[in-house]
Amino acid sequence: MIYAFDTYYHSDRAKTVGIGFDRWDAGDCAGIWEDWTAVPGEYVSGEFYKRELPCLLQLLTRIQPTAQDILVVDGFVVLDDTGKPGLGSRLHEALGGNVPVIGVAKSNFAGLNLLKREVLRGDSARPLYITAAGLDLDLAADHIRQMKGEYRMPDLLKKLDQLTRTNG
Repeated sequence: MIYAFDTYYHSDRAKTVGIGFDRWDAGDCAGIWEDWTAVPGEYVSGEFYKRELPCLLQLLTRIQPTAQDILVVDGFVVLDDTGKPGLGSRLHEALGGNVPVIGVAKSNFAGLNLLKREVLRGDSARPLYITAAGLDLDLAADHIRQMKGEYRMPDLLKKLDQLTRTNG
């Protein structure tokens, strides 16, 4: 199974949503999970994982991914070409290094050139930035490229973003 995750911050609470799908070109979710937590802390540049990782790990206790699954996170796996760990790498480590993680970011990160791939989708001139742990980087980029949708952001990742923003 492929699971994608995102967290959105509603004042003092964080809403984390996970969606599951069985193929990269799937048009709909096979499952949706959500969880609310207190905001773990303030955002610190380069230390985003400290805020988001606790939210992801709490939701993952309900999903229990295996080594045959792949996780997709909104953000970077690594932060520079030396492999400085980002959210995705910290998640990969927290799961014992057994579950592959793909990071999909909408904005570029300075200092990261070799350990990312730029994926252009649809007619967009702006790429998505792909990073990975536990999975070949080119294969990870191909997976995101294959996702259904005419635009820059794959349909299921757009749906995921919308689900996190609903307050209820």
